[in-house]
Order: sequence, then structure tokens, then C-alpha cells
Amino acid sequence: MIHPLALVEPGARVAPDASVGPFAVVEAGAVVGPGCELAAHAVVRSHARLGSGVRVDSFAVVGGDPQDLGFDRASATLAEIGDGTVLREHVTVHRGTAASGTTKVGAGCLLMAGSHVAHDCRVGDGAILANGCMLGGHVEVGERAFVSGGVAVHQFCRVGEGSMTSGNAVVTGDIPPFALAHGRDELAGLNLVGLRRRGLPAATIADLKRAFRLAYADGVACDAAARAALDAGEVASPEGRRFLEFFLGGRRGRFAQPSR
Repeated sequence: MIHPLALVEPGARVAPDASVGPFAVVEAGAVVGPGCELAAHAVVRSHARLGSGVRVDSFAVVGGDPQDLGFDRASATLAEIGDGTVLREHVTVHRGTAASGTTKVGAGCLLMAGSHVAHDCRVGDGAILANGCMLGGHVEVGERAFVSGGVAVHQFCRVGEGSMTSGNAVVTGDIPPFALAHGRDELAGLNLVGLRRRGLPAATIADLKRAFRLAYADGVACDAAARAALDAGEVASPEGRRFLEFFLGGRRGRFAQPSR
């Protein structure tokens, strides 16, 4: 399953049923799990860990050093790719920065051509990053979020689960779960199409709409409004509570706002 023109260094751990194409590189220390497919010219660095059934397309690089001027290359940091995830052409996933730090891409994700996941990011299961999407360091992307082509996400931002960010958007504030973001830190409301595709009942969607209105009440900070709504039990569904709880965390302290 390893092409004679591939370079698999001694010390690399490649599952017997993995496929490694011509001119692909697997460095010593890398782990390539069962059923993985590495296309021609794919590069898996020594600090990469691929789960089962991962596909890495041509010229993608997994586990490269972070673009951090203060990074110590001797650090034992990692880049982990979850089961069944697909990395298309020219995707880059960098390893973590801090000692024992890890960049993690979950299971069942699709990273389209040219997308970039910087050091210490967390990408949840089933998330999709479209062509040319750029995640800065320490970004968190929730499960089943869709980040469209050309989107730039500032370091330490969070992109909530089930959200959708439209093409070429600029994200410098956190995007709440299940929201529809566009432009520069603007929200068009909830990702209603995505919510329906998830099969959520009408009562849950109505509860999320209520949570959205509560969090963005005029004249009240989002975190204070969300905490008050949670304390008062004003939402009933788990999804509504997760939406409000999102405003109580994060490091940026800024949130995308509804369009006016």
C-alpha cells in the first residue's frame, strides 16, 4: 500500500492497510492510522497523528511548525486529525505551541482546498472549512459549524456549533452557536436552514429564537443578559441553554452583533 516513490522515514508508524501515494512524505514519529489515504505529494510531519480513515490530498501538510516567532521547535507538541476527516489540496494544519500543546481537528470534518488551521486550534466533529478559510491561533470551531470560503477568523475567537459564516467574512468576535454570520462581526440571525436540516423540532427552534432575543436585548451586555436569562430559566431546550451559556465563556470578550 506504500508507493515505491513515497518517502516513509524509519520510525514512522503507518497502519498496514494505509495507502501512501507517490512522492508523499511521512516523517519519523508520525502516526498514520488504519485505512488512511495519503495522495501524491501529501506531507505528514513527525508531530502529526492521523486517526482511522483520514484522507490527505496532494500538497497538504499536517503537523508543520506554527507560525510563531517565539516557538521552540524542540517542543513536543502535536497536530491530531480525527477519524474520517478529509483534508483537500494545500490544506495546512500546524501543531501546537505550548509545551505538550495540541492542535485538534475532530472526526468527520471536511477541510476544503487551501484552508488553514493554525496552532492550538480546536475544530469540532463534523465541521466544514471551505476553500481558503483561515483560522488564527487558538480558535475554537464548534461541531457541525460551516465556515465558508475566504473567511478570516482572528486568534482566540470561537465559532459556535451549528453556525454558518458566509464567504469572505471577517471574524474578530465570537459567533454564537446556531447563528448566521456575515460581513465583519455581523449576525443575520439564526442559521434556520441548518437547524431544520438537523431535524430540530419547531419548539426547539422557537426556544432558540427566544434565547437570541434575550442575549441581544437592547442596552444590556450579552453576557449579563445571558446569565440573567439562564438564572430565570427563560429557555427550556438544551440547545437554547447552550446558546446562552456560550456568552459566559471565551477569551476575546467580544461577540458578533445583529445587523442593524
